[in-house]
Amino acid sequence: MGGSYPAAMVCDVSDTRPSASADLAATVVFAAFIAVLGVFPGINVGGSGVPIVLQNIGPVLAACLLGARRGTAAVALFLALAALGLPLLAGGRGGVAPFVGPSGGFLFGYVLSAIVAGLIIARGRRAGLPILLLAAAAGVASSYVIGVPWLGLYTGDMAAAFTQSLVFVPGDAIKVVGAALVASVVHRALPGRLAVRPAARS
Repeated sequence: MGGSYPAAMVCDVSDTRPSASADLAATVVFAAFIAVLGVFPGINVGGSGVPIVLQNIGPVLAACLLGARRGTAAVALFLALAALGLPLLAGGRGGVAPFVGPSGGFLFGYVLSAIVAGLIIARGRRAGLPILLLAAAAGVASSYVIGVPWLGLYTGDMAAAFTQSLVFVPGDAIKVVGAALVASVVHRALPGRLAVRPAARS
């Protein structure tokens, strides 16, 4: 065989494109996964009114595993169900109120988190730990792009909103590392079946 790999062993994205039914199933499963993370109640620190939650890493992990399109679809489904009144947000919240309150910008930021993380994964082509760390970090940071200005407009004090949001950074950093490690393990366990190819082993 001259050292070449059999075609069946090559994990090419074009050869493993999921069907429409698989897309739908993945979207529903990861929307449910994000909802499950809401079981962990938020922790209110300071007076911003925005709790520290585990749920914000869900959109990033969905995108790291499914890519931008399916990951964002899962986030959109989750947010739509929450807005309709299902108590899926951290602390058992649901309805329109959380979306127009101080944490509304961070909730809408979930969509941007999934898009950014998924696009970075797609550009990297191989889901190695470094690219997963970058994608997770950029995804979480993206939610601040919407969340912090929203909080500033809500409170009328942009500087205070920025300062108060710094309390989220240490916890989010830990969640980024955890999400990247989990995604790396899953990609290696299911090579070629997710959004991108796993990193080649050295």
